[in-house]
Amino acid sequence: MIEKKSLDYEKTIIVGIVDSNQNHETTGEYLDELEFLSYTAGGNVLKRFTQNLNQPNPKTFIGKGKLNEIFEYNKLNNVSSVIFDDELSPAQQANIEKFLKCKILDRTGLILDIFAQRAKTSYARTQVELAQYEYILPRLKGLWTHLERQRGGIGMRGPGETEIETDRRIVRDKISLLKKKLLLIDKQMSTQRGNRGALVRVSLVGYTNVGKSTLMNSIAKTKVFAENKLFATLDTTVRKVVIGNLPFLLSDTVGFIRKLPTQLVESFKSTLDEVQESDLLLHVVDISHQNFENHIEAVNQILDDLKSLNKPILMIFNKIDKYIPEPWDDSDLILEKESKHQTLSELKKTWMNKSKNFSVFISALKKENLEFFRKKVYEEVRKIHVTRFPYNNFLYPEDLDNKKNI
Repeated sequence: MIEKKSLDYEKTIIVGIVDSNQNHETTGEYLDELEFLSYTAGGNVLKRFTQNLNQPNPKTFIGKGKLNEIFEYNKLNNVSSVIFDDELSPAQQANIEKFLKCKILDRTGLILDIFAQRAKTSYARTQVELAQYEYILPRLKGLWTHLERQRGGIGMRGPGETEIETDRRIVRDKISLLKKKLLLIDKQMSTQRGNRGALVRVSLVGYTNVGKSTLMNSIAKTKVFAENKLFATLDTTVRKVVIGNLPFLLSDTVGFIRKLPTQLVESFKSTLDEVQESDLLLHVVDISHQNFENHIEAVNQILDDLKSLNKPILMIFNKIDKYIPEPWDDSDLILEKESKHQTLSELKKTWMNKSKNFSVFISALKKENLEFFRKKVYEEVRKIHVTRFPYNNFLYPEDLDNKKNI
């Protein structure tokens, strides 16, 4: 059965600003991503609005003139939601909603909504619910302006608390309860990880929608859900994989994204613990994406926050079947070719293979170069394995085409 949202997408517009921190090109990239996020959540973006500002308006984020322009467009096109690329303060969100008279979301709220849709297991739902409550708590005033105080009258005078205070207390209690529940689950998952023994642990990490789940399905013979949408899977999947005669554990983790909400990083701490406890990280990159280098930086920043950037990392450049270099003319006023102008052969000779982390170019969907990928993973896992088990000496099969051993 097809969900109604798949057939009837909600009319939305997206809004971003150009300021000292991001130019027109960067803002355009962020809005492209925001549009994809909106599509993933079930929205149909009709138009995007941008404004040049030195700094966001503290009351309405953007200027009154731009708000009027958006209001007129919404009225003509029956737009139901306006999504801002940056996180809005509770006051900004309330003021904009009052002015535009429609649903207002920011990037954080949109990502939380997608996570709520995608969460399947009890653990993932608890994590998302905690993040949502922490996001909602400071915004309760805007949600309950129609019930500022309990009704007065005979028998109702005297001490009491406002409706908003009641709701805040309920939400705080709920947050406390969810945190206790997650602590219990964290202990259980920690025990599970401890029971896995001393097998080498490998984790797939990377930006969202780069093909981690597809790669997991290809090499671990699993059936992890994979879709061309952001955050297709939230739950960590761990499978035992054997390459040659060498076993190890492979996990597929939640995808990262720029401007990842703080609430989600904290709520998904246990899921991200899988990354922290890994011996080897396979950093998967969608090389067909025009901003893949920015994605690498964003992932590296999150790995650094998790204190995992110093682990052995194998760079996996995926989707080579979709990679098409942008045209480049020698007469262009460019001192040298940028990455987007280079062919795959040229890219392989750049920093990608000169860094400390070896690089592999594959297509998980088309199963291109997967044999070489398995060989490199085997070599990296074996380095760790022989250190941990010096009495074992595994040799890679001489016949790399013998699929019985791969």
